[in-house]
Amino acid sequence: MENSQTAESLADIQTMSFEAALAELKMIVERLEQGEGKLDEAIDAYDRGAKLKAHCETKLREAQEKIEKITIGPDGEPRIEPFDVA
Repeated sequence: MENSQTAESLADIQTMSFEAALAELKMIVERLEQGEGKLDEAIDAYDRGAKLKAHCETKLREAQEKIEKITIGPDGEPRIEPFDVA
């Protein structure tokens, strides 16, 4: 049963938008910081939070890969280059 819940939880997270995952992650962090709930619930919340964090990082990486910048080449013509975050 636990494996099926874990699979459902992971599938649920994978369909979330970045904003929804981040909002839920913030709520989990707040609950954990306040020490609400039982130890088992805190462990489950921490596990879900780790999965949400990984999902958010993936979404950000995907967005960064799609971002391009437009520059003017030496010939004066515009060209598209990958965006460099560094």
